[in-house]
Amino acid sequence: MEYLLVDGYNIINAWRDIFDKKNPLEDNRKILCELLSDYQGYTDLRIVVVFDAHLVSEGKGSLINHDKIKIIFTMSNQTADNFIERYVTQQRYADKITVVTNDYLEQKTVFQKGALRMTANELRNEIFTKRKNGIENKSDSNFIIDNLDNEQKRKLLRMRHDDR
Repeated sequence: MEYLLVDGYNIINAWRDIFDKKNPLEDNRKILCELLSDYQGYTDLRIVVVFDAHLVSEGKGSLINHDKIKIIFTMSNQTADNFIERYVTQQRYADKITVVTNDYLEQKTVFQKGALRMTANELRNEIFTKRKNGIENKSDSNFIIDNLDNEQKRKLLRMRHDDR
């Protein structure tokens, strides 16, 4: 499986042309999650957006499923960087992981732990390129299998193989 771990507030702060500081933080989070959800539709990536809640007193942390992406709010006294580093350490041999952040120290740390790194600008370019190319390259195929993701295709082919 291939994961994209996104340091949510880091991206919001980096994309000043998209996110307005005057808007409530909740609105900016929703916009980011909508952009990433849309991007996920063009890829086979499992996207996890991590938001710091380390300054929230008695923050218990939470996991929210939004469309096909996961949104994680860390516990109190835990930064997004801490969560991401722990996740990369636990999953480095099982999954391909790319971490999106502009924090150079965090990029260096996760790279040493076995993850790939991507900057906020690289992600933005990727999102808008996929969106543009996805619209231009829409297939007019009527075959169901052409509209399934890879996991669904594997299950379908496995079912077909088991029937023989």
